[in-house]
Amino acid sequence: MLSGMRVTKVGSTTLRRSAGVVRPRHAAAAAAGELHSSQPTPLLLAATAGATTTPTTTRRAFSAARAALPKASELPSYVLNCPETQVTTLPNGLRVASETSHGATASVGVWIDAGSRYETLENNGVAHFLEHVAFKGTRKRTQTQLETEIEDMGAHLNAYTSREQTVYYAKVFKEDLGRGLEILSDILMNSLIDEGAVHRERDVILREMEEVNKQQEEVILDNLHEVCFEKCGLGRTILGPAENIRSLSKQQLHDYITTHYTAPRMVVVGAGALEHEELVEMADRCFGNLPRDPPQGSIVTPDPAVFSGADKRVLNAKESEAYLALAFQGSSWTDEHAFPLMIMQTIMGGWDRSSGANVVPPLGQALAMSPREICHSYTTFNTCYNDTGLFGIYAIAQPEHLEELTGLVLEHMVRMCQHVGDEEVERAKTQLKTNMLMQLDSFAATIEEIGRHMLTYGRRMPAAEVFARIDAIEAEDVRVCANRFVNDEDHAMAALGPVGGLPDYDWVRNRTILRQ
Repeated sequence: MLSGMRVTKVGSTTLRRSAGVVRPRHAAAAAAGELHSSQPTPLLLAATAGATTTPTTTRRAFSAARAALPKASELPSYVLNCPETQVTTLPNGLRVASETSHGATASVGVWIDAGSRYETLENNGVAHFLEHVAFKGTRKRTQTQLETEIEDMGAHLNAYTSREQTVYYAKVFKEDLGRGLEILSDILMNSLIDEGAVHRERDVILREMEEVNKQQEEVILDNLHEVCFEKCGLGRTILGPAENIRSLSKQQLHDYITTHYTAPRMVVVGAGALEHEELVEMADRCFGNLPRDPPQGSIVTPDPAVFSGADKRVLNAKESEAYLALAFQGSSWTDEHAFPLMIMQTIMGGWDRSSGANVVPPLGQALAMSPREICHSYTTFNTCYNDTGLFGIYAIAQPEHLEELTGLVLEHMVRMCQHVGDEEVERAKTQLKTNMLMQLDSFAATIEEIGRHMLTYGRRMPAAEVFARIDAIEAEDVRVCANRFVNDEDHAMAALGPVGGLPDYDWVRNRTILRQ
């Protein structure tokens, strides 16, 4: 048995957990009050410091940064001249947020403060199940009529479910904005959840689960959440277990809608060729009858996230490569270190042996220069939630070099605790700002950011403020952030494939400590 570890073996899966007491994080930030911070961009950030905030609570903006933010005059004009986000709250508590731009099309969607984290063990998977059933017909439209109307408009309609949010959105011509929003409201408020549709979608979702289980990255990241957050809803999968998919009832689906699809938990978001006042009128017509409150006592309050130092290894000798995710607890969306962590993510970067000429980060350079083919590729992720986050690396590696790869990853992470320089940080800041602007190069991406900001920050953070906060970061801020999240901190790992050569938990934990 490993020193200081509990080891549990289930079939070919080995679970290792730290035997020590897991200490709750961000206590100081929680005492000071809320601050401000991918799916979607799940690799960028996460949520609120300390204890979980109920979804109907208005989240405050970031507190003033320690360093003075750059003046507006120091920011480029293309940042200062970004369209203004207008926000209106309807009498029932529904918020409407939009940005107006020139063009012939618009994107509109509904962001709901609900996801798999708000489920129970008994109904885990219900939010995603609803996403499937929602497009199968309403009280006003059959499935065929719904599909035909969307096609006749030349529109695109889609939805997705994450651990903390559910989203339905459409891309339409500007003259069809009202019809698009009305269809979204019809789907959300009037879906016919009949037994036949529920039965048919069970098989569809089970087949989807089979496909997801063939994707190593999906499996690894779900396993990582399981070991990191085993005692709260964040540890559960979005699809839910197969036994739940087979047993979820029509009543459970209906109960989830009445509980979570309430006006204060929802935001109607639009961007493109639209006028805010018109969108507000449309939203009032379509969603004005949404209830403000759920049935008494029916809301599921998520347990505060508690990060566990642990790992899960699924041995599969049939795989030719090893898949590995190594993570530390990260920041929430509103944590004071959310932006410095984004700089750390950019410095660590990503690398693919088969890619062409790109900016290669230091870790990628070390892997590329090695005489051995240690690693095929790696990606740095920085996933944020309402009260916690995950910061780490996902890699595809050669099984015989897992120890060398793990050592290199930790060396480059721990290096930022002391030896990150001004030039390196300035370069990362420029890369981060460029990537952010490129990600917003469509109306669909714009409403994605507005919706996420409204649910996590309680407001849209303007591009000028985002850039100012990034520009205010100095090398010392990154070093402080790295010491908080990496130096001598518990980690979590998930691995899949021929991973017998992966170092044990204590070996990895020992290398998280900065050596002077």
